[in-house]
Amino acid sequence: MENQLHEKFMRMAIELSEYNIKQGLGGPFGAVIVKDGIVIASSANMVIPENDPTAHAEVSAIRLACKQLGTYNLSGCEIYTSCEPCPMCLGAIYWARIDKIYYANTKADAADIGFDDHFIYNEIECKMEDRKLPFVQLLREEALPAFKEWQATGFNNIKGY
Repeated sequence: MENQLHEKFMRMAIELSEYNIKQGLGGPFGAVIVKDGIVIASSANMVIPENDPTAHAEVSAIRLACKQLGTYNLSGCEIYTSCEPCPMCLGAIYWARIDKIYYANTKADAADIGFDDHFIYNEIECKMEDRKLPFVQLLREEALPAFKEWQATGFNNIKGY
């Protein structure tokens, strides 16, 4: 029975990916966020309609789920995504504290149709000075007081926030 429920939610994510293509809205990606067996949020890839390169299906669904639940912490939730998350989406899923990821297509499947994130994985492994996108550090000493102020608030015990 539990497996049937997982398959139901995954089919919803896949349907979103197919709908997106049929409507000419963008890439073939869909995501559904579930808590306690109830769909909290769902989204297809919204990059093109939103003119937002960060509006991948997973990120868009996370944003909707956070608004729906009134929290930035999605502990207790699971995400069903039509494709293995890209590096950005994977980071967002970890930051959101989602408990489990279910995915259909692999990152290799995505690369086969032109959505290849291999270069990002490679860049992460490079030293700053060897990355293709130049990194230039400026005004660290002016920026550090904000970190010290944050530390003094006591919120710093909430890791990652």
